[in-house]
Amino acid sequence: MKRVLLVEDNPDLAFGLRTSLEAEGYEVRHAPDGRQGLDLARRIVPDVIVLDLMLPELSGYEVLRQLRRADFMVPVLILTARGEEADKVQGFRLGADDYVVKPVGVLEFLARIEALLRRSQRGRDERLQFGDLEINSARRTVALRGEEIELSPLEFDLLGALAHRKGAVVTRAELLKEVWGYHALTESRTVDTHVAKLRAKIDRGGEEHIVTVRKKGYRIK
Repeated sequence: MKRVLLVEDNPDLAFGLRTSLEAEGYEVRHAPDGRQGLDLARRIVPDVIVLDLMLPELSGYEVLRQLRRADFMVPVLILTARGEEADKVQGFRLGADDYVVKPVGVLEFLARIEALLRRSQRGRDERLQFGDLEINSARRTVALRGEEIELSPLEFDLLGALAHRKGAVVTRAELLKEVWGYHALTESRTVDTHVAKLRAKIDRGGEEHIVTVRKKGYRIK
């Protein structure tokens, strides 16, 4: 479960954001001021930080400055009412990964969190090896027994979604959300069709890399 640290002094907004994040399966910790946010970030090492700028005790800018000075490279999304260009430039110069001006819709907010987490995970897992299959996330290339194979962008994203789970089962609904970008109330044959096409390319004359887990989904091995 991914952990989000929410540093926000508005209790009503914090409650709403926390509820939305938890409904999506995130673990959420909340800090109502900058000093508590900085301390909590150091203690729990979250997967992503949502940071207001106008905070009591310690400003969001100062929280970000201290985190980056300490080489604390967790992704940070600034969520603030300050929308001037100078504010945005200052935030990015201090090391913010994204900058969102309030008010923001819940779906956009969640999409930005997901995007930050994907970029962060792929940065950590730049090169992944599964038997005779090598995946380079930075170059978006795949090699089978040393020979590069051609995948469509969607096929690469599908393979990447499985690879970054490192053998854990990924449900069809999770794949639909991560690769196709929408929520599915029922499991779709879309995933099965594309997995079959992907298998035809990466399982040629060798070991099986994508395993079907009955009634659950798929995993890579």
